[in-house]
Amino acid sequence: MTAVAVIFAGIATVLHVFFFYLESIAWRKPTTWKTFGLASQADADTTASLAYNQGFYNLFLAIGANVGIDLVLFSDTHDDIGWTLIIFACASMLAASLVLISTGRSYARAAAIQGGPALVAVVAALIAAN
Repeated sequence: MTAVAVIFAGIATVLHVFFFYLESIAWRKPTTWKTFGLASQADADTTASLAYNQGFYNLFLAIGANVGIDLVLFSDTHDDIGWTLIIFACASMLAASLVLISTGRSYARAAAIQGGPALVAVVAALIAAN
């Protein structure tokens, strides 16, 4: 289960770094704001500070999961800390996906992309850490 947990935590990490890029760096590009369902450049400009903040939230979760992965894989003495970081970061990603789906069914696909790998990582990590 360790391999499953680490692989899916890694997938969740890569996705959240990509979300950081979209929200904090590329938000004002039409291809990005259209992906997020915004109707105009003016809407993107109005929401840019919110997206910027959200992007960094995603980056910080990705960093936490990545440090956890590194500790589990490469530390003989800190793997409990690693599992804790993986579970916390991925559970937070999963919780955020549940919040997203609670805003409407039209977000089901995005929530599944955001939360699916995190869910698998959490379940596998809970099994592997015991």
